[in-house]
Formats: sequence, C-alpha cells, structure tokens
Amino acid sequence: MMAFACLMLDGARVAPLVPWMPPDGALRGVIVDRLMFGNLLALCIAALIAHLWVAFAILRRRSATNSFPAVGRWLLVTAFVAMYVWMAVTAQRLWAANRFSGPSLTAMQVEVVGEQFQWYFRHPGKDAVFGVTRPQLVNASAGNPLGLDPRDPHGADDVVSSVLVLPAGREVDLQLRSLDVIHGFFIPGMRLKENTVPGLVLHVHFTPALPGTYPILCSQVCGLGHQRMQARLMVVSPAEFNAWIVGRERTRAGGSDQ
Repeated sequence: MMAFACLMLDGARVAPLVPWMPPDGALRGVIVDRLMFGNLLALCIAALIAHLWVAFAILRRRSATNSFPAVGRWLLVTAFVAMYVWMAVTAQRLWAANRFSGPSLTAMQVEVVGEQFQWYFRHPGKDAVFGVTRPQLVNASAGNPLGLDPRDPHGADDVVSSVLVLPAGREVDLQLRSLDVIHGFFIPGMRLKENTVPGLVLHVHFTPALPGTYPILCSQVCGLGHQRMQARLMVVSPAEFNAWIVGRERTRAGGSDQ
C-alpha cells in the first residue's frame, strides 16, 4: 500500500508513485488509491492461492486428493470470507463519506449540468443562491444553455461556464443534473465519479487540494458524440478564484456572457 502513499514536497501533495495512475489532487484521493490497491492485492493473492490449489489437486494422485486436511480448507474459506467482508466494509465507509454524509455548512455550492455533449458549471454568485431555471428557456446559441429565468433576481449574478474553476483547500458540494440522458461525471484526478440523471438532483462533495488542471470526462455512453463530452477542472488559489468570479460577473453584466 505504500506505493500509493503521497509524497510531501514544500507542503503540497504530488502524484502517486504508481505510474499508470493519474495525479491525485483531492484531499481524500489517497484513501481511494489505498483501497483500490488493497482490493487488487487481495484479489491477486486469492487468484494465486486458487491456482495453486487446483495445481495441487491435479498433480497429486487421485487417491490422495482428498487427503488435504479439512481444517486447512476451512481456514482458507474463512480467510476469503473475512477478506471480502473487509473490502465491502471499507468501500462502503468511503462511499458513505462522499455521498451519504452531508458536506460542511461552509462548503461551496456548484451546479453541474450534463447535456449532449457538453458539461456546464454554475456558481451562485455573491448572493449564494441559484437562480430559477426553466426548460423552455434553454437556448445555448442565445447564451442561456441552462435556461436561467431573467425575471428571477437571484440568477442575475449566477456564473455559468464550460470550465469548472474551484479554489484549492475548500470543500465543494456538487449538485448534478442532466438536461437529456444519463451522463457520468468523472474526474480521475480527483478520484470522483457520479452520474447525472434526468429529473434528479444528485449530490457529491470533495475537497480539491492540489492546484492544477484536471480533465473531466463522461463515463456513460451517452450518444454518438460521447467521446467529445470533455471539460476541464482548474484548481486555483483562493485569490485567483475570486478574481475569476469577479471577471465573469463583469463580463455577464456587460452583456457578453459566454
């Protein structure tokens, strides 16, 4: 499991030591890596023991195949059961920490909307309240891809972007929804994946820790343009994030929201 431990360099976490894993930029990402490594290690050991057991039975004389002690067989079965119980419990606890346990009261609220074949991200602005959206107002070509109601004052400062920009070190509560079909919101570098389902608002929370740019993918085959449904997560410093929000609000106030 030490292969998945993160190094510390000048107070910042760097990528895992395993070369085929993407960089880990989330606060709890190392826990996911360790759980995955533990599961793979346990499965490899179980597969090795199973093959050795089969080879042992084949190579011995037929009259001696039943001479393997019953106690040994029960010990192996018990060990396998205990291993799978441990895997199930640890995975469930990690899953619950991200999805069943609510975020902190200070968590930043961000809406994620999937539509063939594009991701949209909305920040609520200074009032911290999302504006009302209406399906009949959805018109991406007119600059309103989410259907924001112009009559709702809470939506006046909402910031809509095709790039997800977040400050490092602050917990984020994502509200996920879809305008058409099921999409899979997947950020490998944050060890985060959750579906967007039409008619439902799903939540998942995490804390980006390492500044940088991370790819956002769609893990569900959502149509012929599925491979094009990609976006970027940019984790920046709090000061850079505040400057970005102010710039986007000024751009929208000037009538050129993009």
